[in-house]
Amino acid sequence: MSSELPQLFVKTGCPWCAQATDVLDRAGHKYQEVNVTSDANAFDRMKALSGQTKAPVLNWNGDVLADFGADELVPFFKARGLDVPA
Repeated sequence: MSSELPQLFVKTGCPWCAQATDVLDRAGHKYQEVNVTSDANAFDRMKALSGQTKAPVLNWNGDVLADFGADELVPFFKARGLDVPA
């Protein structure tokens, strides 16, 4: 298993990104938040990883969920046997 934290690529002011961080925090998952608004290299990494430019993008140890809403996190977590928020 990878020792790196999952990455959540976000954009400043993005309501879907805020919802995603809320769900991850409520579920108690540790992750690295990467803001692509002010970091061109991070934006390029997100684009290469997901094949698109919309946020949020979650890279969960190689499993990528791109341009998603908070309601899509629960099935993503369940499919991987991960805790979901209460």
